[in-house]
Amino acid sequence: MAGLGDVFLVANRQCARHDSNRLAVRAVAARDLPGAAHAPFQIVIVPPNLSGARGQDATRVHGWLRDQHAAGTVIASACAGAFWLGHSGLLEGRAATTHWALEDEFRAAFPQTMLHPEHLLVDENDIVTAGGLMAWVDLGLYVVNRWLGPQIKSDTARQLLVDPAGREQRNYRSFRPVLSHGDAPILRVQHWLEQQAHETLSVADMADAAHLLGRTFLRRFKVATGLAPSDYLQHVRIEKARGLLERTRLPVGEVAWRTGYQDVSAFSRMFRATTGLTPGNYRRRFHVGGPDVQAPRPQQM
Repeated sequence: MAGLGDVFLVANRQCARHDSNRLAVRAVAARDLPGAAHAPFQIVIVPPNLSGARGQDATRVHGWLRDQHAAGTVIASACAGAFWLGHSGLLEGRAATTHWALEDEFRAAFPQTMLHPEHLLVDENDIVTAGGLMAWVDLGLYVVNRWLGPQIKSDTARQLLVDPAGREQRNYRSFRPVLSHGDAPILRVQHWLEQQAHETLSVADMADAAHLLGRTFLRRFKVATGLAPSDYLQHVRIEKARGLLERTRLPVGEVAWRTGYQDVSAFSRMFRATTGLTPGNYRRRFHVGGPDVQAPRPQQM
């Protein structure tokens, strides 16, 4: 926690030099969790610990994390902090990472989570997990980049003598969905799409998930997210394809299928239009390496 505080302190000093917005940081103890009257945070970070605690009995914390997530807060963890997210139910069906030494314990506790212990940071947009104990450095710079921009991140990394480019060979995701718009039915659909993007989905399906009429759903979705539902779904699918290309050695055709594309050629065209690279070239440039990980195959309805 002290280290993260230092990262944000240095970042805010860089903001002062650039006359830009700063991060407002607050440390919250489990016994002092803010109530419903408090405005949701933009991000909540569950820090690492060396105590051996895993948070399985912290039911109040689990409920609070779920409430924050449902209100549009990004939920993040470093190292063993991922166990708190797992026990809260937020990692079911999602990709995540934690320290490699905790792999067997984590897989046994949360078999429905797609764990990538070879990966330093897994960015699922609304849920972000960092790996080893010192990965709070990467997580802190991720927060700086996401909320303050690449220039402040670069200046902060130089001030801290950290080379983020050398710590992990992947790009931070370019797609940043709006989650703090306050429209609960639309947010529910956004969370649903993160889990169901591999299925064949229509705008009518999304409207049904929101319990809204078609035209009302289209209008509210565009107002809340800035994107039409079909465009938003494509962005979610491409980001998930990026993750699979970076973290696994699945064939491109399998990546396409797992992210909702029945036609590999159509997937490749969409991927290149979004990233500027073919799926194969993207993997060659940004694959993290490590073992030949086979991600669990999603079930199609």
